[in-house]
Amino acid sequence: MEILVYGTINSVTLALYALGFALVYGTSRLPNFAHGALYVLSGFIAWSGLNTLGLNYLVSIILALFITGVIGALIYQFFLIRIRGMEISEIIASYAIALAILEGLRWGGFKGMTYTLPSFIEGSTTIAGVLVDYHRLVVVGAGAVLVAFLWLFTHYTRIGLALRGMAQDERAALMLGVDSDMMAVVAMGLGSMLAAFAAILLLPLGNIVVESGYNVLIMAIAVCIVGGIGSWGGAVLAAFLIGFAQILTVVYLGSHFQMMVALLAIILTLILKPSGLFGQQKELEERV
Repeated sequence: MEILVYGTINSVTLALYALGFALVYGTSRLPNFAHGALYVLSGFIAWSGLNTLGLNYLVSIILALFITGVIGALIYQFFLIRIRGMEISEIIASYAIALAILEGLRWGGFKGMTYTLPSFIEGSTTIAGVLVDYHRLVVVGAGAVLVAFLWLFTHYTRIGLALRGMAQDERAALMLGVDSDMMAVVAMGLGSMLAAFAAILLLPLGNIVVESGYNVLIMAIAVCIVGGIGSWGGAVLAAFLIGFAQILTVVYLGSHFQMMVALLAIILTLILKPSGLFGQQKELEERV
């Protein structure tokens, strides 16, 4: 039961890490390697609003979501738009922006274990004999609601349908009047807000540290590669596969092997099925 309960919690956590990255790439084919940096930045914004500006916790959360979304949109508008379609340049540029954000925070004094966000609900309960704190249950519930919201948003709103159209066939969407750059800006803004949403949910479970930005990026990439780059449903399924594999590894081998599971998942997927579980990229035999 411990494996089942904490495997589910860990899987939802990985899905929250990856949804923003999958949304941006699936819509505009932009590998946003600044995803982890935006995750950490939103945590520091929320902490600063709460502790430095003295704002209400809810107001600090809304401020962090809004500012992070705007920063993501500006990253595309001022940097990535100039190299759109140049895959290697997009990776290098977005990762350089991530380094600038993370190391800028470190240089500004945001380091150590002194920065934390309060839990939404204090206390714990027992599920099938397993002790679980209430905040982790909130994470699971919020993750399920987020997945449902994204599905409804992409199927029943004008912007969501435009994003789906760009993801399925960009040329056809352009012929129907969809503005590719505008949709990319929207995708970057929404993807950044999803990273911030994940941070607001998950950072109260630990400390806000710069290093977590690199870990979040690695986990998001692992989930998206296993699920299939650009496939949102594949990302959710891959999150559960990797999440339970990590919990089993912790139980039977040790916690220090947890990151190895994600790296091994990337390597095996690229060797055995480079397109991932639900990816649309061509396999090697189709290209030869």
